[in-house]
Amino acid sequence: MNNRIIGLLGGMSWESTATYYRLINEGIRDALGKLHSAHIVLYSVDFAPIERLQHAGDWDGTAAILGEAARSIEQAGARCLLICTNTMHRVAPQIEAAITIPLLHIADATAVELRRRGVSRVGLLGTRFTMEQDFYRGRLEQRFNLEVLTPPLPEREILHRVIYDELCHGILRQDSREAFLRIIDGLKRTGAEAVILGCTEIGLLVKPADTGVMLLDTTELHARAAVDFALDRGH
Repeated sequence: MNNRIIGLLGGMSWESTATYYRLINEGIRDALGKLHSAHIVLYSVDFAPIERLQHAGDWDGTAAILGEAARSIEQAGARCLLICTNTMHRVAPQIEAAITIPLLHIADATAVELRRRGVSRVGLLGTRFTMEQDFYRGRLEQRFNLEVLTPPLPEREILHRVIYDELCHGILRQDSREAFLRIIDGLKRTGAEAVILGCTEIGLLVKPADTGVMLLDTTELHARAAVDFALDRGH
């Protein structure tokens, strides 16, 4: 069975990139059995300068860094590319322009699962960039006809702070988990049928067992899309 090389553009943060690596290898092992594992090319960037550029609004600067990394991944033999972060899909078009291999978009992987489950109105958690800018929610709305709800501004600020100040450092606090769960419950009360964990670190803190609300972990769904691609299932 085919096992095409997967390209991972990670390090944003490395905490969630490690989850990608584990999930993809588990998926290949489960599909092929025995000692099979995934063919992966991983380029892990230094997140600190990228985070500074994000908050300075210099998205062209981040695109230049990630575009160069993406080219290196392709040159190393990868047959597809995953950007292992939701927020940096802000520059997905620039990264796609830098390479000739397909980019597996994290929002597409999420939307396909939402439609499979019959969800049409969904809550979105993530960084303020992901929740407030159009590159992510707009893709869900325009390409997949989904209605996307986000929390009020004070709650968006809580999510953003916890992601950057705690989760990206591997810090998991119970009070932050409780705050996230309150925000999730609030989205359900406003009509969300499910909630997207639209930051690849959120799944480290909040699990489906923590709430009765349907949660979609974008890291898991993105990793599953990579496994499908590697095994030539539906691509």
